[in-house]
Amino acid sequence: MSQILMPKATAVWLVENTALTFEQIAEFCGLHPLEVRGIADGDVARDIRGADPIMNGQLTHEELDKAQADASYRMKAVVSRHAELLKPTKKTPRYTPVSRRQDRPDAIMWFVKNHPEVTDAQISKLLGTTKSTIESVRGRTHWNSANIKPVDPVTLGLCGQIELDAVIRKAAEKAGKTDAGRTLLEDQADETPAAPEAIETEEIDERRGPEPDAASVFSDFTDEGGED
Repeated sequence: MSQILMPKATAVWLVENTALTFEQIAEFCGLHPLEVRGIADGDVARDIRGADPIMNGQLTHEELDKAQADASYRMKAVVSRHAELLKPTKKTPRYTPVSRRQDRPDAIMWFVKNHPEVTDAQISKLLGTTKSTIESVRGRTHWNSANIKPVDPVTLGLCGQIELDAVIRKAAEKAGKTDAGRTLLEDQADETPAAPEAIETEEIDERRGPEPDAASVFSDFTDEGGED
């Protein structure tokens, strides 16, 4: 069954202008047979004007003639090429040829060595591998660790250069934002005014002058008594 435009209006036209069974009309329009029977009885879609599916390009004369000649025949709607092009396509999972799958650990090691800012999730999505494989390569627990060497995934044919650049750029931007946040905190800490330094004792002594001794103090009193 194909989804058609204005199913009830189409059903109204088919009920009024053809000898098709309720089941045939229901199947073609995507309705329930009882709903089509209600249209024929005037209980359903009473105010809906019929739409000719042949004029609308959704049904051919040949299909209609076949269906009217055979009650068991189910009409097939004309599929619009433009409608097919406009259908949203779901992105299929990345497929890696068997001959290239053994190169994945080398590509993972390349990321570990050259771009540690790229997350395991990004590597997994780009290379079509699993997080457990990435962890085993990073932790040197992979069964073939002795032979793993860092190789550019583009060179290995596991991804395109544009895809690789996009992943690295995105990871770098995210890492840059995190670093910027830490730097801001550090800058704020650096801007905290430092405690004033203690004034050197020698400088204070210089401003105060030499400490008076007993002789100088009593000499002052003697001088004052002599003057009297």
